[in-house]
Amino acid sequence: MTPSQYINSLRDTLAALSIPDLRGIEEALFDAWFRGQTIFIAGNGGSASTASHMANDLNKGTITDGQHRFRAIALTDNVPLITAWGNDAAYDRIFVEQMANFLRPRDIFVAISGSGNSPNIIAAVRWARDAGALTIGLTGRDGGGLRPLVDYGVVVPTDRMEHIEDAHLALSHALCVALRTRIAAMTQVGEAIPS
Repeated sequence: MTPSQYINSLRDTLAALSIPDLRGIEEALFDAWFRGQTIFIAGNGGSASTASHMANDLNKGTITDGQHRFRAIALTDNVPLITAWGNDAAYDRIFVEQMANFLRPRDIFVAISGSGNSPNIIAAVRWARDAGALTIGLTGRDGGGLRPLVDYGVVVPTDRMEHIEDAHLALSHALCVALRTRIAAMTQVGEAIPS
């Protein structure tokens, strides 16, 4: 496959995404910002880097003068804690055990998994739901076991993992830009926002 063929194929993949599903995620994240809830984000491998990137963009890329900031934590970023839980308990507990310290009811857990079948992601979604969190999933292929477990989700309908990961990053950027735009619009009309 040539680079141009890859780009053309990626364009088709992006065009097949469900915009209504994306809007549902946007609403959930906006509501979490409005209420000052915390957003926890996790994934493995390439999805781990997307989780870190998404937390970065929510925390910094949505800042609007006069408004409070997002509260987003990438559970992928504390390597000593990840390895401690992986070594001392089990790898499928590395995200659950981090959330157990901080997650409050009505917080959000964003699960990113290209296959939708990562055991530690599935375990974290189940735990977060039981703890009263809203759950969001970004997945690919047919959604795997993840899609039916989450409250909101977008499935990237392809088997090509590179396209799934590209699309997840594009979705993250699309969400952050949309959220920043909404927060700025509220600021311009002088709406009071709770902190």
